[in-house]
Order: sequence, then C-alpha cells, then structure tokens
Amino acid sequence: MMENKYLVLMLIALLAGCEQPIQPPPPPRPALVMVVGAKASENAMVLVGEVRPRYESNQGFRINGKIIERKVDVGTRVIKGQLLVRLDATDTHLDAAAAQADVRAAEASYALALAEFSRQRQLFSKKFISSSALDIQEEGLKTSKARLAQVKAKANVSGNQTHYTNLTADRDGVITMIHAEPGQVVGAGDVLVKIADLSTIEVLVAVPESRMGEVKLNGAATVRMWANRQKAYSGLVREIAPAADPATRAFDVRITITSADDLVLLGMTAGVKFTPENDQQTAGFLISSSALTEIDGKKTVWVIDENNKAQPRVVVAGQFREDGVIITSGLQAGEKVAIVGVHTLLKDQPVKPVIETEAAQ
Repeated sequence: MMENKYLVLMLIALLAGCEQPIQPPPPPRPALVMVVGAKASENAMVLVGEVRPRYESNQGFRINGKIIERKVDVGTRVIKGQLLVRLDATDTHLDAAAAQADVRAAEASYALALAEFSRQRQLFSKKFISSSALDIQEEGLKTSKARLAQVKAKANVSGNQTHYTNLTADRDGVITMIHAEPGQVVGAGDVLVKIADLSTIEVLVAVPESRMGEVKLNGAATVRMWANRQKAYSGLVREIAPAADPATRAFDVRITITSADDLVLLGMTAGVKFTPENDQQTAGFLISSSALTEIDGKKTVWVIDENNKAQPRVVVAGQFREDGVIITSGLQAGEKVAIVGVHTLLKDQPVKPVIETEAAQ
C-alpha cells in the first residue's frame, strides 16, 4: 500500500514537471506611420525664386571717348532722356566743323559747275561747241552734285557724333549698375550702365521637370517675400522656358507680380505658390511613395485603425511627384498610414504606431 502511494506521488510530480508555463503574447510591432494631412491642392507646389525686372537695358556709348562727367549713381531713379554720362566732345566738335567746311567747299564747287554748264549750254545752242563738249560739262555737274550730297551726309554723321557724347536713359527706371568714372577711356559698345524698368516686376523660379504638369501659362500664383512673409502678392505665369536647363534639368518659369508695391525690391528672395487646377491629379492627399503597395493587382495602403491594428485599404493613386504620390480616393484626413515595411504587414496585426515627426526627434 505504501509503495502504491509513493508511486502515485512520483507520477503526480512527473506530470507537474511536464507542464509548460503560459507565454505572454508578443509586444505589438513598431510601425512608422504618417498622418494624412490636408488636400494636396491646398498644399500646392511652393518654389523659391529671385525678384527681377522684366525689362533691363544695357547701355553704352556709340563712339570711343574719354569720360568727363557722371551724373547718376546706383539706385538713382531716372526718366527717359535723362543725361547719365558725358564724354569729352572736343574732337567730335572739330570733326563736325571740318565736315561743315567740306560742305561749304562742295557747295561752291557745285555752284561753279552749274554756272559753267549754263554757259556751255548757251554756246551749244549757238553752235559754238559740240554736243560731246556739253556732255562732258554735264557729267562734271553731276559729279559735283554727288560730291555735295556725299559731304552733306558725312557732315550729318559728324553732327550725330557730337550728340553721341551724351549717354542718356532710354527708359524710365532705376540704375542697377554703373561702371563709368571721370577720366576713364571707353570704347564703343562697352556696357557702362544698366537700367531696370520697375513698372513690371517678376520672379524667376526653376521648376523640376516632374512638376511641370502643375504649371500653366497665365496660371495664377501667390508670391510672398521672405523679408515679409505675412503679405501676399498675386501673380501670373508669364513665361515658361521651352527647354530644360542642361545642368539642373529644370525649367525656368517667370511669374509677373501683378500687385507689386514699393516693398518688393529687386534681388529679393521670394516664395511662389502655384495654384493648380482642380483636376484628378491635385484633388487628393499627398502621402509618401513608400506607403503605397500593390495587393492582388490593386493599389493599397495600410491604415492603422483606432485599435492600433493594420488594415489594408484599396486606394486610387494619382500623380507621382518627387515628394510623394497623390491619393485621389480612399483616404480621409487624420488617418494614420504605415510608410515603412508595408510588404510585411498582415491584416489585423497589432502595431505600435510611431509618427514620422516623433521618430525624427
């Protein structure tokens, strides 16, 4: 009897030693997520550019000479026809005087040739000279007349040279550059002054080729100066470069500021926000490209629900951009979407969401 009791006790102890302790469930897997924000059309493309004048002229003298006077400085407001720089006109005045002397000499020669031709014609009418002698005299008269026209033209050129010693503004605007000092000898065509027309101000930006679909000619845009971001200016896309820059592969786009005031200065840094049309490419939510996957041939994202469980959801993808992809249907603002490891998630899998901004911190 005692042996049986010991046998039962040993059997119970053996069975108790075989029981495995209950393992706790694994902790939820961390998942990097992003919160779906505002509509992509509300977060339109914003690029940084430089404020420039639409018209800027480079001016210089038409003749060589020595500068004797400068009337303006950088930043001076000028009007059309205003004197900017003056050359020494001594030589040009002498040339003009010499040209006028040549004109007077040619006029005297022509008058003499005309009188001689009149006399020769009278003699011819009386049969005192031959027709060939009269033809020779007529040819001399024509030569004298041509010579007079030639020296008059040269005199006009010399007279213009005296006016070319004054460099005047060809438009209203502001001086943005001047390289002219008294005593400086300059050549014809040297750029000495730049004048910017302030009546039309624009911003030059470089648009990546992947975003050119959002830029339309005459499309609306909003411009804000970095010096005062609180004030917004309206703008219109005036020009789109027909070819991309070979180095940056971006297109130069010029936006005219239609409501510019005195606070908009040349050379300022400006942010341009384009206003895209409300089409299928922009009326959606912008998410990271890594959040989009494909399940059974359908575009899918993994949404983390209120219980922190992963749920696959079929969406409609629109335009792919450098900063993500536009989801035109299937998401709501404020939802959490997994953006890393989406190919390893399972339906109803518990996760511990880590918001992208928190992970960066």
